[in-house]
Amino acid sequence: MFAVLKTGGKQYRVQSGDVLRVEKLNAEAGDKIQFNDVLMIGATIGAPLVAGAAVQAEVIDTIKADKVITYVKRRRKHSSQRTRGHRQQLTLVRITDLLENGGDKTDVKAAVGARTRVETAN
Repeated sequence: MFAVLKTGGKQYRVQSGDVLRVEKLNAEAGDKIQFNDVLMIGATIGAPLVAGAAVQAEVIDTIKADKVITYVKRRRKHSSQRTRGHRQQLTLVRITDLLENGGDKTDVKAAVGARTRVETAN
């Protein structure tokens, strides 16, 4: 059985035991997390999400992707040039369970992006 989940603006097709590189999550190595945005699991297709479905995973590590270098050069009479590099921060996760229902009743913490603001009641 496989599932399609959404995280970090991307969609991933996963099975139990898969290792994914996803956008950085607010979790430490060894934590158990749960992806609640499941678009499809087994033969069930969501509209847009499958209610009660979840994908549980274990965080392996936080890594950085390969460096991407951008180079900009202005032409003609302007002799300026600029080189910039960027390394995207990623989280390595191993998929452990695919839950078709009951995912909203578990006590596993939800997978939240590292830059997502968490609202608190004042």
